[in-house]
Amino acid sequence: MFNTTRIFAIKTLLRTALRNKFAKYAPESTHMPFHFALLGKDRMALYSFLQSLNTTFGTSIFEPVAEAIAKTRFVKVAKQYTVGAEIFAAAQVEANSIVEEIAISGEPDKNAEIARLRTKLSGPKNTIKPVKVDLYCEDTEGNVFLFDLKTAKPNTGEFKGYKRTLLDWCAVALTTNPQAKVHSLISIPYNPYFPKPYERWTMKGMLDIAEELKVAEEFWDFLGGPGTYQNVLTCFEEVGVEMRAEIDQHFLKYQK
Repeated sequence: MFNTTRIFAIKTLLRTALRNKFAKYAPESTHMPFHFALLGKDRMALYSFLQSLNTTFGTSIFEPVAEAIAKTRFVKVAKQYTVGAEIFAAAQVEANSIVEEIAISGEPDKNAEIARLRTKLSGPKNTIKPVKVDLYCEDTEGNVFLFDLKTAKPNTGEFKGYKRTLLDWCAVALTTNPQAKVHSLISIPYNPYFPKPYERWTMKGMLDIAEELKVAEEFWDFLGGPGTYQNVLTCFEEVGVEMRAEIDQHFLKYQK
């Protein structure tokens, strides 16, 4: 439920994230006299700040906000959650085989792929770097959802790597708990193509769209229930209005 307490928590997260960024941020010292003359140092500082903020938006804003929202519906929620550090060698090989097969066939089927991984949960294990997921959610029925948050337009050439990551996560989770009802997904908090529909076809052929991708409303409403996406946008807008004078004041000092 998106109640007053949850709204307060999200707004507090946003204010804290921005103020922390202001405290730590220092504009690049690059001398750009023509840009400064045309646009002003304060505008250039703001532009530089936005670029810097974009690189950390996922970890400093989207992840904690998603975590706070998910706690209203899931029994266990954590960001930057360690799934495990071991993987059955046979499952690891099977995951790689699945990726290579899909790269040729263009016909992903996540449920069938996980079923194949379940047949390889025996024998020696490989120790790997601890696998961390951006967001971990577990519901009352024991379903585990492992999210990889992407905040930029995905690069077509990276889809094969995304698929391998999602399958590896499942294999590691199954190595830790062979009975786990695990789901691994790519999540994109907003549609960068808006108002056009998200171009899902770019991922089709490598990802099982229905099982491995949630974009904008699908992601936020999955975490918090119907209407959550619009409520989150409203929180962002209200904090932006509330802090506008503070933000403007921060960049005034760069006019000199």
